[in-house]
Amino acid sequence: MSNLSSYAVTEKWPAQHPGQLQLYSLPTPNGVKVSIMLEEIDLSYEPHLVDFGEGDQHTPEFLSVSPNNKIPAILDPNGPHGQPLALFETGAILLYLAEKSGKLMPHDPAERYQCLQWLMFQIGGIGPMFGQLGYFVKFDGKDVEDERPRQRYIDETARLLGVLDKHLKGKDWIMGGQYSIADIAVFPWIRGMLEFYEAGPLVDFEQFTQVRRVYDAFLARPAVQRGLAIPAQD
Repeated sequence: MSNLSSYAVTEKWPAQHPGQLQLYSLPTPNGVKVSIMLEEIDLSYEPHLVDFGEGDQHTPEFLSVSPNNKIPAILDPNGPHGQPLALFETGAILLYLAEKSGKLMPHDPAERYQCLQWLMFQIGGIGPMFGQLGYFVKFDGKDVEDERPRQRYIDETARLLGVLDKHLKGKDWIMGGQYSIADIAVFPWIRGMLEFYEAGPLVDFEQFTQVRRVYDAFLARPAVQRGLAIPAQD
């Protein structure tokens, strides 16, 4: 069994089960991607709450596994060649866990790349643009008098939803009949946009009937429901 005591992150968040994958996270749209993935593949793991209110994300211990001070991050004691592996960035983590488990990623090479393109669609488009929308409707940006920045992100969010809606027509999931890491990447951000940012009316979300249909199916999955509440908050 790998010894994790040499990793600074375990000084602040001691591993009670050092043989299990360690998750450092918060149940945000990005954070729950990894907890949902772990629940879906049924891999034993130990979650640790990174408390933004306490500034945990800026501590040296957290920065030792996530130098960009963003959640989530993982420390896998059973990484490649039997050595521990620390990772940050959800795209990298989802891909790593898919390959480690052999689940939720197509095995056919062409389909694998198609899945990865939708993963990148979330990372490069949905995540950043929805996040900026949230800034202008939920946080300090709502007090900006100039309405043009806010409208830009409303329009871009609606455009991205339109791309996804068109793609999902006649499909159960983003990859057709196969649930994958693409769905796990995309739909937590749609949930955040609707439930946390409360921006559904701004983008006329109900016009995107295919997105609504698949989003509802995503939320109905037991592993998704479990993952949305991990790590638990007091």
